Amino acid sequence: MSKSYRFVVTGRVQGVFFRKATQQRAVQAGLDGWVRNRTDGAVEGHVCGPDAAALEAFRTWLLRGPDRAQVQELTWEACEDDLEPGFQVRG
Repeated sequence: MSKSYRFVVTGRVQGVFFRKATQQRAVQAGLDGWVRNRTDGAVEGHVCGPDAAALEAFRTWLLRGPDRAQVQELTWEACEDDLEPGFQVRG
């Protein structure tokens, strides 16, 4: 059974390849979902997968992000699973 989470990452997370790195991490972990920039400077997304350990490793990675990022806060909330297979960068 899959678990699904919405997340919002704040800090220096735009202009540092955060979305692309997030997509790469998710694909490597076998997770589905999407990620996009928000107009307020945050990055948000939705991730889903059956492997609790992979989801936790992904959440832990989001807390630091790629090398040039400076994550201030991560919001991670369980939600309904309404995703198509794959992981896309949006907007």
